Amino acid sequence: MPQVYHALGLNMHQPPGNLLALHNSDERWESRQILWCYDRPTRMLEGYEDVARLHMGLSGTLLKQFEDPAIRQTFRDVVDIEDILARFRRSPIEFVGTGLYHPVYPLIPAADWDAQTSWWIGLGRHLLGRDWFQGFWPPEMGFCMEMIPMLKRHGYRYVVVDSWYIKPRREMRWEELRYRPYMARYGGAEIIVVPRDRELSNAQLSGLDPGWFQHEVYQRTKHCDFPALVTTWTDGDNGGWFRTVHIGSGFWGHFYRELLNRYRAGTLGFRPVHITEYLNMHPPAEEVEVHRGAWNTGHHWGGDFTQWAGSLLQKKGLEELHRASDYYQRVKRAFDERHHGAGNPEEVRHLITTAYDHILVAETSCNFYWGSHWVHRSFDDIEKAYRLLDTAISLLPA
Repeated sequence: MPQVYHALGLNMHQPPGNLLALHNSDERWESRQILWCYDRPTRMLEGYEDVARLHMGLSGTLLKQFEDPAIRQTFRDVVDIEDILARFRRSPIEFVGTGLYHPVYPLIPAADWDAQTSWWIGLGRHLLGRDWFQGFWPPEMGFCMEMIPMLKRHGYRYVVVDSWYIKPRREMRWEELRYRPYMARYGGAEIIVVPRDRELSNAQLSGLDPGWFQHEVYQRTKHCDFPALVTTWTDGDNGGWFRTVHIGSGFWGHFYRELLNRYRAGTLGFRPVHITEYLNMHPPAEEVEVHRGAWNTGHHWGGDFTQWAGSLLQKKGLEELHRASDYYQRVKRAFDERHHGAGNPEEVRHLITTAYDHILVAETSCNFYWGSHWVHRSFDDIEKAYRLLDTAISLLPA
């Protein structure tokens, strides 16, 4: 029998300002359910610390809302956000890094990748109490090979990718494409790519029986002649499966804790594991490439990014993002060259920095996810960025 390991991950994300927006709307109950999703993981691990292995990625837009005193005060009767963060810092959860404003990396300007990545790391270290995030979760699983040098510069050891996009250099069996980490190289840098099983992850998202999952993992890995790593990763705050207040019928009570109970009893057939632990035991040696793509969204398969770039307005929004980012780079270079002649260089620097933050916010994937409905949010931030950059350039000497 092959050695089989299971790495389970949850992605937690809210668009900028969404918690307050829901609270101030007719969807107040939804905001409470969402916040309980963040309060629940560490509580569900209590008493299972010896066997529980969980990964979590929290978007920068969610962490910024956790950091906001207004959010903490508004929802103080629902959850204690400071206590949630304190429990995160003490927990054995393997947190992974992501992008600050949850952008689809292959769709935004490559010049902005570093800022989206490094600014999240600073926020994650501050709020989550980790000095090093070994893994990277690409927002919307949007990945391309060109990201590898950037991820390596920021200290990442592995990145989770969709199993459908593994491009082998030799003929591989079905299970090899899904249950084995590989090396990927681009531009002289290399990183470990960990395939996420798309089909099992889809099942994890919508509700599944632990017995069915146990049987499915066995059937899928029984021909593996290598230590198999089954990686399932989904949103952890969307849908009634995660948001239900009846713990026993939801993800944590019906599925997750039951898996851990069976593992303790010796009847599960596979072992829960952190990805870093698996990689330490079984470092990958073989190399693959990864096709450009994102995860499936229920309506689209992800390889063509149609969910975020399919409509005319989505396309125009992304084009304007690239133009705004280019303009920022030009103004920043002008400031670097000519700031000594400005009357108040710190004021100009502040204008440019604030403008760039608006551009990064405009890159939030949610602005493009809902067809043409939210693209105006991106345009609003881009317009603010242009006004600030125009003001900054006017204050620099000719």
